[in-house]
Amino acid sequence: MNADIKADAILDCVGLYCPMPIIQTTEHIAGLEAGQVLEVVADDKGIVTDMPAWCKGTGHEYLGMQQQGGEYHVFVRKKHG
Repeated sequence: MNADIKADAILDCVGLYCPMPIIQTTEHIAGLEAGQVLEVVADDKGIVTDMPAWCKGTGHEYLGMQQQGGEYHVFVRKKHG
């Protein structure tokens, strides 16, 4: 993953467990403009597989993940149209 990705918005899901990070991502990304990047921060390791699957199902672009300590920073670009 490109470490230079700059998020337009950050969603803090630390302390939340499946399915809440995905539910909150769905709600939060709706408020972004097409092409903007959302960074989701979570400590539930389920996000590692859940977010790419959610992106595939919704058409949003999964840009990758960085792990920092016990937190996962996942980057998603909102789809166009």
